[in-house]
Amino acid sequence: MQPFTLNYARPAGQLDVTTPYAYDSTLQLNVLPDGRIAATDHAILLTLGTTTSTAGSKTHFDD
Repeated sequence: MQPFTLNYARPAGQLDVTTPYAYDSTLQLNVLPDGRIAATDHAILLTLGTTTSTAGSKTHFDD
């Protein structure tokens, strides 16, 4: 038996987004190309609203 919701489920689309930061596994934080912690850059936070990484839950902020 197939669950009802599978009749309407669609695969998630890919987003063409590039982030101005990268995850640093040593610091376990997102960092900017110049080495600063991304969560301290106010312009990025205002633009993106968060600096979440794919290393963990998308609902948690880097701190």
